[in-house]
Amino acid sequence: MPGKFIITKTPKGFFRFSLQAANYVTILTSQNYTTLKACRDGIASVKKNATVQVEDQTLQNVEKKGFPKFEVYLDTAGQYRFRLLASNGQNIAIAEEGYSTKSGCMNGIESISRAIVDAVTDESALEKV
Repeated sequence: MPGKFIITKTPKGFFRFSLQAANYVTILTSQNYTTLKACRDGIASVKKNATVQVEDQTLQNVEKKGFPKFEVYLDTAGQYRFRLLASNGQNIAIAEEGYSTKSGCMNGIESISRAIVDAVTDESALEKV
């Protein structure tokens, strides 16, 4: 079963998407978009950019990578997280939750690459708004 991009509308009227892996776990959440078209474009950008290099910002000597890339970093709670930056450097998606280990975070990035291969887009939640 492929992954699924689920588009929803926030209470303030923004659109956003999440990526669910085949096991129904949400592994990625987008930023807010003002239009449905921009949200769909964000999904296309994830599909295009989610098989890129990883820049590990938790290292003492960070090897800077060009865009597009995943950035792995520590959040304020000491959890490992990632964000996906498009070729223009724009943050298009982040980890849904923090990871206690770096290997768990790296596995999360790998699961995104697997989930997007045949991912479908589900806009059915928009019909309920």
